[in-house]
Amino acid sequence: MLEYSEIKEGKIIIYNEEPCVVLESHVARTQQRKPQNQVKLKSLVNGRTFNETFRTTDSVDEPDLEKRDTKFLYASKGEYWFCDPTNPANRFKLDEKLIGDAVRFLNPNEIVTALVWDNDGEEVIINVKLPIKMTFTVKEAPPSIKGGTATGGNKVVTLENGATINVPMFVNTGDKIIVNTETGDYVERA
Repeated sequence: MLEYSEIKEGKIIIYNEEPCVVLESHVARTQQRKPQNQVKLKSLVNGRTFNETFRTTDSVDEPDLEKRDTKFLYASKGEYWFCDPTNPANRFKLDEKLIGDAVRFLNPNEIVTALVWDNDGEEVIINVKLPIKMTFTVKEAPPSIKGGTATGGNKVVTLENGATINVPMFVNTGDKIIVNTETGDYVERA
């Protein structure tokens, strides 16, 4: 059980009988009222976001979540297909809105971590988490301009999976780079 003040960013809670991740949280204290926690929640089942207020008397449960390795197969029409790495016949799909911004960095045959929610004996896969740092090959990069690094400039390149990110001027087509999948930022050359 989590008390109202323990409901913070990044926590996963059960609200309206489904797991939700807390996106924002602010405990407001006014002079004549009791404190309350104003939060923004995102449902991990259907992807919708909504605001909620928890008061001092409120408490919520944390879901039973299990992490499993999963292999990303392919994307088609907003559906992202995954399978068990040991049993390719055991396939499932997730909608783009559940995965969120991580879809930019999914590569076929990439191993990711699936969050599995035990809903009264029924296992439901609610989300996938990518490794924080992943290596990609630069597919397209504009040419570097001589003297362009004097101001520490950046340029936009296209990765092998079609994602575009800002990188330093010295990165060229064919280079392997490491990207932070949580922020979408360039980290270093591999």
